[in-house]
Amino acid sequence: MKKAQAAMEFLMTYGWAILVVLIAIAALAYFGVLNPSRYLPSSCRLVPGLSCEDFKVDGDAGTVELVIQNGMGQDLYPINIYIGGACDGSGTEPDGDGLVDGEKDTFTITCNPLTPLTGSRFKEDVIIEYTAESGLAHNVTGDLTSQVE
Repeated sequence: MKKAQAAMEFLMTYGWAILVVLIAIAALAYFGVLNPSRYLPSSCRLVPGLSCEDFKVDGDAGTVELVIQNGMGQDLYPINIYIGGACDGSGTEPDGDGLVDGEKDTFTITCNPLTPLTGSRFKEDVIIEYTAESGLAHNVTGDLTSQVE
């Protein structure tokens, strides 16, 4: 009987210790300490040939700004950019002359109707439509992950 009681006390002690650890992990997860999206770096990835030089998600203005450089070896006319999900907006090439090879330009996409909250995480697909010099229309997708400023 003594061996059974010792074994039971041993199991109960470890059981309570494991329960305390599980409660601590649950509390950390509830308060967002273990949220992996908080630790993801900001990034803007497009297709090879189109590079995202800089980007900003402005929560106050409800806009997304992208500085895109054309390195495809040909001029692109016209360029339209769409962002779905929480933003659901579109933007066109600002000066209307397309994106000449080697040129970079700033595109501003206005979010409709939802404005991202400042400090929140923004992760959406970026869809770029363009027509190459050959006359063929292309539709490519990249992604944007950023902290809303």
